[in-house]
Amino acid sequence: MNAPPSFESFLLFEGEKKIIVEQDTKVPNAAIFTVNKEDHTLGNMIRCQLLKDPNVLFAGYKQPHPLEHKFILRIQSTPAYSPQDALMNAITDLISELSLLEERFRVIILCI
Repeated sequence: MNAPPSFESFLLFEGEKKIIVEQDTKVPNAAIFTVNKEDHTLGNMIRCQLLKDPNVLFAGYKQPHPLEHKFILRIQSTPAYSPQDALMNAITDLISELSLLEERFRVIILCI
């Protein structure tokens, strides 16, 4: 098969960054984030969380190719709010929501 080794889907190579940020020059107050070694699962969760924020005007992601273990996230926000702040707040909110889900799940499991 032509598929890359499975460890390439989660291990960062030497010198490889987890997130690469570049400013989007086509649209005002927008940025493009390339997230390495992740897939649609995280990309869609972050996109959905970003869209809950009223200061985010656009949030979308794409995976360039099924064999490439990365996704590209594009965020545009209001002028008073940077795309980096929007991403940090979305990630913080996701962590809180998932912690609450884990806590409730543990309570239910202990009651069974």
